[in-house]
Amino acid sequence: MLSLRLLIVCLCWFNSLSRTQQLQSTETQLLRQLRKHLEFPKVLEAWNITYDLCFTPSSPSLSISCEGNTITELRITGDKLAKVSSFEGFPIPDQTLSQDFSVDSFITTLTRLTNLKVVILVSLGIWGPLPDKIHRLYSLQVLDLSSNFFYGSIPPKIAAMTMLSTLNLDGNYFNDTVPDWFDTLSNLTIVSMKSNRLKGTLPPSIGRVKSLTELALSSNSISGSLPDLSELTSLETLDLRENNLDSGLPVMPKVIANILLNKNSLSGEIPNQFGELYALQHVDLSFNFFHGTPPAAIFALPNVSYLNLASNMLSGSLPSGLNCGSQLGYVDFSTNRLTGELPTCLHTNSDKIIVKFGGDCLSIDPQHQHSGNYCKNAETDEKVTKSRGAGVMVAVIVGASVVVVLFLLVFFILCRSNCKRASAEPRLLTKSVANNTSTGFSSELLANARYISQAMKLGPQVNPVHRMFTLEELKEATCNFDQTAYMGEGSIGKLYKGKLENGTYVAIRCLALYKRYSVRNLKLRLDMLWKLRHPHLVCLLGHCIEGAQDGSGVDRVFLIYEYMPNGNLRTHLSENSSEKILKWSERLTVLIGVAKAVHFLHTGIIPGLSNNRLKTSNVLLDEHCMAKLSDYGLSIIMEEVDKHEARIDDHKSNPWETREVEDDVYTFGLIIHETLIGSRISEKDTVLLDQMASTFTSQDGRRRVVDPMVLGTSSQESLSTVISIASKCVSTDHSMRPSIEDILWNLQYAAQVQASSDGDQRSDIAWQT
Repeated sequence: MLSLRLLIVCLCWFNSLSRTQQLQSTETQLLRQLRKHLEFPKVLEAWNITYDLCFTPSSPSLSISCEGNTITELRITGDKLAKVSSFEGFPIPDQTLSQDFSVDSFITTLTRLTNLKVVILVSLGIWGPLPDKIHRLYSLQVLDLSSNFFYGSIPPKIAAMTMLSTLNLDGNYFNDTVPDWFDTLSNLTIVSMKSNRLKGTLPPSIGRVKSLTELALSSNSISGSLPDLSELTSLETLDLRENNLDSGLPVMPKVIANILLNKNSLSGEIPNQFGELYALQHVDLSFNFFHGTPPAAIFALPNVSYLNLASNMLSGSLPSGLNCGSQLGYVDFSTNRLTGELPTCLHTNSDKIIVKFGGDCLSIDPQHQHSGNYCKNAETDEKVTKSRGAGVMVAVIVGASVVVVLFLLVFFILCRSNCKRASAEPRLLTKSVANNTSTGFSSELLANARYISQAMKLGPQVNPVHRMFTLEELKEATCNFDQTAYMGEGSIGKLYKGKLENGTYVAIRCLALYKRYSVRNLKLRLDMLWKLRHPHLVCLLGHCIEGAQDGSGVDRVFLIYEYMPNGNLRTHLSENSSEKILKWSERLTVLIGVAKAVHFLHTGIIPGLSNNRLKTSNVLLDEHCMAKLSDYGLSIIMEEVDKHEARIDDHKSNPWETREVEDDVYTFGLIIHETLIGSRISEKDTVLLDQMASTFTSQDGRRRVVDPMVLGTSSQESLSTVISIASKCVSTDHSMRPSIEDILWNLQYAAQVQASSDGDQRSDIAWQT
């Protein structure tokens, strides 16, 4: 009897062992199947030689955790980091997985690992729409699919993953609206979907996710209002930078530590409630349209270390007895309308705190401040606007109905008129274009060009008003265009430094026109040019038109720009220059600014502007060393000069043809190359560019070519990212050149990597501003 019992126990033990081995074998088989789906990346080479994958050695790129005999955590980080040009949902060699990859099959295999709690699959080149079946991972707590090529909408069935606490989809191509089901996930703490193509508004349901500690949706195209956030009692980080939000600020949770809302179109006053957020550490509200006086209490918060309110419409004065918190290390309220004295605790002679205040109307440092009248007038206009607000609202309501009726009447009349002349209109339009411009900008188009950038629409409220100058005013400002005012001469005319009657320094560009425009035609073109407003474009303050002596048209035109005191980028790259030589992180900040300016010129207006004369001598630095692009958009009025230069240079002998000269991506690539090597590169130096492309591939080659300042201040990953995108910009194959969006993404990524490598808060500040 005892022998029989012993036999039964042994059989049960062997049966159990067999089942355990079968389970281990099944999980191992699934992992190796995933490896096959991912097309055998190098990071998974260890799986080929290890039987029990639960004991695979962990590394920063690969980690597997098991409980018992089941896999609970899978972390894989690949090497496909770079964004690509114009990704449209199709595989791209060396960037995504191949045409044979099936995202549906991959996710199906993944979901068979039913005990997974953590899935982190980063930079693996996975492409395609994320399948709904991802919700089968019902035990999942962390899902990180960042830096891949997922597109389309975010699957609504993720709402069924009730255990989910972290959702990270950064750096993909999701292009639908922000999901409206986050409030169904009671354990959700982190939502991060930065650098996608999300659009639409923020759903109110986001404000009901009470467990949320971090909401990061920066660098998308989200518009509309900020939702009510008062119920988010656990929210510590709100990152909605670089979107199109256009509301006021809501009440913030009391535990919030980081508020990052810069580069939107937010407006209104900064609420006094901000001065009661005692956990607040990092605040960035720059490049919006906030007005009024910032609450003094925000400066005295016990934990606040970074406060950026630059480039708004803030007015009034800060109290002289303002208190500064003990942790405050960086304050920027430059380019506003603040008046009065600089509070004692913000004096820049302190080693503890960095303060930026140029471009206001403060009584300190008059060289970098506007006159008092500039800000007082702005404040008066603001008060008048507020007092008229109620009346305007009533007028709008009453007038709206009248406008609708008139619109319908005009629409009916125009429809009848257009029907009658439909057959003649094509000939008239063709003639208009031919007579007025060779680049397709007709007078009608110039007069009715549509500007779709919110910042541009509101620009005249922030920037100085454009005005007509007389030739006598310009002669007085330059001492009759004396040699002492002469700043240089380029391909499009001489440049002078002038001082206006009110003490403002300006740069004056004199253009000699080959084509005889009528005054009306030229004013239409100048009107379109001065409406271009962007933080990284040199502001056009006005113009002066000099007519031909025979009265046949315009002979010369003077363009009056804001003066940039820190010179151009080229002078900050050369060791032979007396200017400060920029470090790598500073060069990245400049390049990011230029990329944003070019992106605005290409997409922020209709029609977009190309051939923007991109070169390091046209990238200027203001008093805060912020990059601003000059001589942009001059193709609107200078196409005849361009033709003349093309004939002189005989571009037909150049293998790049004239198309590359007009390609902003190509010329931007030259700028990047110059920032890398520290010396000038001509558009015709194709041999030099080819040599650099091969030299950059090795460490020894980089040491021979790259500027020592760059090598000494850059991380390898940051430098490699920029070299890669720079090489693509100057590719001989037009189809391989990236879009300006992709260039911007890569530069921002390189700056972020560099900031992480430095481990320096000031480098992080440079990335965010």
